[in-house]
Amino acid sequence: MTFYRNLLVLIIIMCMGSSGIHAQTFPKIIKKPKTDSQSQPLNPVQRDLRLFDSKTYLQNLTKETDSLLFKDFINLKRRLSIVSEDTLSLIWAPTNQLVQVSEKILIDSIWVTAFEYYSSWDSRKINIYDFNPKEFKDTVYVKLYDPFFGTEYKMPLDQTHITSEFGFRRFRWHHGTDLRLRTGDPIYSVFDGIVRVRSFDRNGYGYYIVVRHKNGLETLYGHMSKLIAEVGQEVKAGDIIGLGGSTGRSTGPHLHFEVRYQGLSINPTEMFDFNVGRLKSDVYRITASSFDHVIQTQEAVYHRVRSGENLSTIARRYGVRVSTLTRLNNISTNSILRVGQRLRVR
Repeated sequence: MTFYRNLLVLIIIMCMGSSGIHAQTFPKIIKKPKTDSQSQPLNPVQRDLRLFDSKTYLQNLTKETDSLLFKDFINLKRRLSIVSEDTLSLIWAPTNQLVQVSEKILIDSIWVTAFEYYSSWDSRKINIYDFNPKEFKDTVYVKLYDPFFGTEYKMPLDQTHITSEFGFRRFRWHHGTDLRLRTGDPIYSVFDGIVRVRSFDRNGYGYYIVVRHKNGLETLYGHMSKLIAEVGQEVKAGDIIGLGGSTGRSTGPHLHFEVRYQGLSINPTEMFDFNVGRLKSDVYRITASSFDHVIQTQEAVYHRVRSGENLSTIARRYGVRVSTLTRLNNISTNSILRVGQRLRVR
């Protein structure tokens, strides 16, 4: 019976071949087909990913490293000052969302925009983006992590007790959330990404690290006692990037934790529930209101000089540098201040 069954199958296959009928195959990499503006986009829920070898794909990303894939274009470990970036190219694969970029490659229904992930790089500055929040009118949905593609998340500390909230504080805006720790406690990268900045700020963050994440966000970790991760190093969620401390402008051991989008701060408590130690959702929605505080802080602020004040006392009061005051007011450090004089402090 087996012989006749196999013979029957062979005859059917030969008949199909002779009539020009072939089994459908799905290429691993194809260019995005051109469609007219009226065609409907693919629904991610309806996409069939069963033929996609996600294990091999992820191994290529993590083991061969993205920095090697694009080594002929950008040297991640060299100090650069590139400030231009396509603000529409914000989602890095793997993701189920369609994004607008100049060149799109479809890999079994996954849009890959890996090059845009490295299109702007500077290992010295925190905000390198030309992003005006006053012109931002869109709504952006950020997929924070996706276990299907091997991406996870991790809280920045093992214990996340808030000691200072995001918001206005002592004449200036506090752009992060402070979390209590003990000196030497491990600090973790919250998402997968790559270290962009590793630096020291004596009058501010102390020893700090900025990680650019594959979901389009960046996070900053300040006041560390020791930096472990290097610039250009790829990190996974949960990798130790440094140890807690109280360096820089700090009154005691704590982690200053920031979340940034296009260089501008976002309230971390809108994304993380620090009381229970988890994310509030795997998707975060960014709207124009997310940057109301940035617009507020960018507005000019003035101070009337009082008796006994000088540039140093005024600078400390508003959390700015003396050099900032001299630049904004076109004066020198030796200029004599008059009582009642109006100085711009921001």
